[in-house]
Amino acid sequence: MFGASPPPQSELTPFYPRSPYAVSKLAAHWYAVNYREAYGLFICNGILFNHESPLRGETFVTRKVTRAVGRIKEGLQHKLFLGNLKAKRDWGYAGDYVEAMWLMLQQNDPDDYVVATGDSHTVQELVELAFAEVGLDWEQYVEIDSRYFRPTEVDALEGDASKANQRLGWQPRVDFKELVRMMVQHDLDLAKREGILRSAGYNGPARGLVAGDT
Repeated sequence: MFGASPPPQSELTPFYPRSPYAVSKLAAHWYAVNYREAYGLFICNGILFNHESPLRGETFVTRKVTRAVGRIKEGLQHKLFLGNLKAKRDWGYAGDYVEAMWLMLQQNDPDDYVVATGDSHTVQELVELAFAEVGLDWEQYVEIDSRYFRPTEVDALEGDASKANQRLGWQPRVDFKELVRMMVQHDLDLAKREGILRSAGYNGPARGLVAGDT
């Protein structure tokens, strides 16, 4: 939703969406504001910056990276293809952000809140941390593919969650390093299970495997 607006981005930052997906989210935001003001409905907008967990879809860059790290470590994959390594994002833990949403709904009056860590990192930092978690040098496995560059790039996102901090008493508990470690360990376990099945002759889709399955 903030897109090309320079960081840090708060509730007062002008919106500047840079993709059809972002435009649709912005439309939903204003529908919520309109219904709240027109009909007195208790509706809050949580303007959530990137919120990640081991349950994140594998097409999102965080999970794409951690999934690849696990598979490369287990010999199931040889390369990871990425786009712009310089893009900066404010990545937080989804569990913390769910708590923020719950807190919004406990207030006397509805309002809109940015939910973010206030700490941004490049995609390259994400990659470095993830590969280091399993003792691998990322530069040996990562290749840049121009197909993954966006036509209208979002260079830097970093949220200012001061309003949520002050009014909701909310603070993120899981930092970036812990988040990356959590996701890598999950996907390393998943890759190990996949390796066992492959050695037993299973050649089905890896996405059907869930860590914790027996």
